[in-house]
Amino acid sequence: MKLQIQTKPFVLFMILSMALQAPPLALCADPDPLQDFCIADLAKTSTPINGFPCKLASNVTASDFIFNGLAVEGNTTNPFGSNVTAANVLAFPGLNTLGVSMNRVDLAPGGLNPPHHHPRATELDIVVKGEVLIGFISSGNVYFSSVLREGQMFVIPRGMIHFQMNVGKEKGLVITTFNSQLPGAVVAPLALFAAKPAVPNEVLTKALQVDEGVVQLIKSKFAASS
Repeated sequence: MKLQIQTKPFVLFMILSMALQAPPLALCADPDPLQDFCIADLAKTSTPINGFPCKLASNVTASDFIFNGLAVEGNTTNPFGSNVTAANVLAFPGLNTLGVSMNRVDLAPGGLNPPHHHPRATELDIVVKGEVLIGFISSGNVYFSSVLREGQMFVIPRGMIHFQMNVGKEKGLVITTFNSQLPGAVVAPLALFAAKPAVPNEVLTKALQVDEGVVQLIKSKFAASS
């Protein structure tokens, strides 16, 4: 069943404030645009470039500046108990060259958005619903975390490995914003155990200091869920 986001005025104000604060952050990530807008023409992507070609301005309509994807609750029926709905340039072409994007993170009780990092963006989280443990690990291997509730925010510096976990008894919802139109995501367990071609077992056994049987067991779990 599709559910609509219901927020209190304070939380809505916080989300709007995040959106308004995002453009200045873009100075630290994606390059500045050279025109008012550049709606991505995703059909013309055969030539690799840093961004996407623009749709002809004469073909742009108001609908190019609207995205409804974050209004729908994600399906959390999976091993992690979480779902990430992305509003990046690939889903919302109107973001092309603007240096901003957002995600909706739905978390079932006990659900985890597993450790990952965004190589191209700083992340700003706001908890819309529930009690969510958010944490990241610095390059000095220091772990920073806090349990956040409705309306509270947490910033994750660019490139830091981080996660969100629902520690409450009800569903959790987090809106994340980025100072990049395409922040990228490297999910640690998938990168290590579900990469194609596969990371050699001898690398993983040595790095994690476990037996090969453990590595094979974990790989089999990800293979079964893919």
